[in-house]
Amino acid sequence: MNPAVKETLIFTKPGAAAPPVRDFLQSGTVRRSEWVILGFLAYAIVLGNLLPVAPSVRNLVMLVNGTILAGYTVLILLDRTKPALVFSVVRDAASLALIVLAYREMGWFAQPHLAHTLEESWVTWDRVVLQGGARAVIESIGPVIPSILEIAYALVYALAPFAIAMLYVYRRREMVDEFLFVFAVGVLLCYAQFPFWPSDPPRVVFLGEDLPSYQTPFRRFNLWMLGNYGIHTSVFPSAHVAGAFAAAFGAFRALPERQWVSRFLLVMASLIAIATIYGRYHYLADALAGLLVALIALGFQRLPRCSTFEGTAV
Repeated sequence: MNPAVKETLIFTKPGAAAPPVRDFLQSGTVRRSEWVILGFLAYAIVLGNLLPVAPSVRNLVMLVNGTILAGYTVLILLDRTKPALVFSVVRDAASLALIVLAYREMGWFAQPHLAHTLEESWVTWDRVVLQGGARAVIESIGPVIPSILEIAYALVYALAPFAIAMLYVYRRREMVDEFLFVFAVGVLLCYAQFPFWPSDPPRVVFLGEDLPSYQTPFRRFNLWMLGNYGIHTSVFPSAHVAGAFAAAFGAFRALPERQWVSRFLLVMASLIAIATIYGRYHYLADALAGLLVALIALGFQRLPRCSTFEGTAV
């Protein structure tokens, strides 16, 4: 039996009521999500040569991304010549890891900016919403809702791994690429724009203004995370919001028979979007743009697949 087909049978529950799908984990085939991620790494190399960045940064991006592109070619060749479950699982994990790397690289491209014209125009709408009653509603029962929002914001990094874990649990590994394509397009479309919208979060630009009334332990944790691991390139569009909604949309497409997963992720995405504005991590404009990017990612997923593109192998 074809090893790729055998692997699919192992991870697909007999008799499960699931729509027939093409096996996008076929050994040796470059997955659609991988084309997106590897294409972004190539884009970063080009961007590093166009932006006014230090030569050390430009050389580092070229070295790191060139090595990854070569290494990924080897990984796909191994998966093609010696089909094994371990190689396919490594590719699942590597996709998520490379999205994190893409985030860090956009931080290396941060450009200094003194004027805050964009932020001054965005904050006007935030104040209309927050002072118009949104903050009062959120804080109406004390720190309870603010804590929930901060917890949701902290969990944004776990949504994609959770969705993939559910695909494993429900024996739908053949749909990992379906999920990752929507998620990767949503997140990387945001990252790709960061250098062209230099901006800082409202809690930084408008120091001490419009802040939440409650400083919960969860908020302190989020501020610590952002202070130590965040980047300072741009906040527009919000990759937090785009990634959260893209995870929900991707789960809906990849695991429609388990709707509780996508519904749970959709609730989490909504809480995260509110948290970004209430916590002054992002502007309302960032959150709305992030949602729009996630919808665009879902739209890309719905485009007819090209058989030649799907079958491309290294």
